[in-house]
Formats: sequence, C-alpha cells, structure tokens
Amino acid sequence: MSQPTGAVAPSDQRLAKGARSRASIARHAADVASVEGLNGVTIGRLATDLGISKSGIATLFGSKESLQLAAVKAGREVFIAQIITPSLAEPRGLPRVRGLVDRWFVHVTEPAFPGGCFRTAALTEFDSKPGPVRDALAADHDAWLTFLAQEIGKAQQDGALPTADPELLAFELDAVITAANTARQLGEDAKIAMARRIADRLLSA
Repeated sequence: MSQPTGAVAPSDQRLAKGARSRASIARHAADVASVEGLNGVTIGRLATDLGISKSGIATLFGSKESLQLAAVKAGREVFIAQIITPSLAEPRGLPRVRGLVDRWFVHVTEPAFPGGCFRTAALTEFDSKPGPVRDALAADHDAWLTFLAQEIGKAQQDGALPTADPELLAFELDAVITAANTARQLGEDAKIAMARRIADRLLSA
C-alpha cells in the first residue's frame, strides 16, 4: 500500500530521529570535551550524562574515535554559526574583518561551551597526537585561518590594511585571541582587555 501524498515514511522518520539524536549527543560530547578534553569523551560517560544506553550511543557512533570526531564537527558548527555566518552579512572589507574579530572575542569571553573555546582546548590537547582527530582539528584550524586571510585580502583590495601580510595578520590575530581565551579561563580580565587592544591595533595598522 502506497504512502498518502505528503506522508513521511517510517524509515525517513527513523533516519530523522537518528540524526537528531546523533547531533544532540555530539553537542554534549563537545561540552564535555571543552572541560575535560576529548579523551574525557567516552561512550559510558555520555550514556550516564544523558540517561541513555551505551549500546544506543555505540549504534550511532561505533567507537570512541568516531564520537570524538563528531564532537569536533559540533564544535566547528557552533563556531561557524556564531562567528562566520553572521559576519558574512557585514559589508565586504574591513567591516567584515572587524565583525569576525569582534564575534571571535565574544565567542571567547561569552563561550558557548562550559570550558571556553572548544577549538582552542582541543587543538592544545591533540597537537602532538597523530591520528584522525588531530587531522580533523588541524584541517578545521587551517580552513579558518585561510578564510580569515582571504577576508583580510579583500579588505586590502578596498584600500584597508595596505601594509599587512594577510596570512601573517590572520596568524597574529589567532595567537592574540587564543591568549585571550587562556586569560578568560584563568579569570584574568585585564589580559583579555590587553588582547582586545592588541587586536584593535593590528586592524588599525
């Protein structure tokens, strides 16, 4: 018997439910990783936190490494949603670059994750641990710096930042805002303000 017009097949409903469950679990994994590191993300830990069976999580992800990779993806999606997507509505050039930097600071000072900036914490944890998780983190970081450098290059085409090297400036901004994240985690508000002044100076050169 065929499905009524406009009806959703049971198999589609199951797929949609599975995707929602997977996204919810991955986001909680990112929350845990921001505080305890990605190595603290285990199927047993998440099952206990979320009140679901370990077998249910294992069915969705298969392994701890797959769960860690899903957490990395969730962290990237939050970063894009909070920083990149809204900044693309800014006028091209220096206003957009400033929008990216301003939202990046907000992401650090008013973090979406309980342990602060997910990307900073995860990169520090896995920078010396070869494997798929490190590769995913490195690719995400490189893609962000490349995008930021490209936006700086567009600002130069409009006459702003004439003496800047786009890749170098993107690297400098990354270093400054990473330091701001560390200062925030240590409760050093004065150093966050210093980082903000340094970033402003870099964008005024």
